Amino acid sequence: METIEKSIEVDAPISTVYNQWTQFEEFPRFMEGVKEVRQLDDKRLHWHAEIAGKDKQWDAEIYRQEPDQAIAWRSTSGAENGGEVRFTSAGNGGTKVTLKMSYDPEGIIENIGDALGAVGMRVQGDLDRFKEYIESRGRETGGWRGEIRGGSVQGS
Repeated sequence: METIEKSIEVDAPISTVYNQWTQFEEFPRFMEGVKEVRQLDDKRLHWHAEIAGKDKQWDAEIYRQEPDQAIAWRSTSGAENGGEVRFTSAGNGGTKVTLKMSYDPEGIIENIGDALGAVGMRVQGDLDRFKEYIESRGRETGGWRGEIRGGSVQGS
């Protein structure tokens, strides 16, 4: 299992940045290789992406979600992966977004790409594009303010 952590400061309030991140079906607009994310319910997602030239699909569950603070997930099918995105004040009304994820590279191409730092560059690029996406819009496209604790939805 490999782990990567990247962060970026976004010139927008925490609630705006967090709300936008909860709009998972918008991820293909700024995440490289992500073809589709379908939200199956409040805590389950189906992903379709191209990784190292291969078409991949997997399901993930959000097992912890705290509005304006953090969202944590883990895969439930497909390649093993999981992680957490945290939202903290960056001062001057901005938000620091820190994404930490663990993943299991599959096959020689993914392992070589991992060794060359391709995953880290891709994640940083995704964060850069997210920053541009939210800052250029000036507002979120929606938001989900429910909580998930221990895998149970607390509200919506």
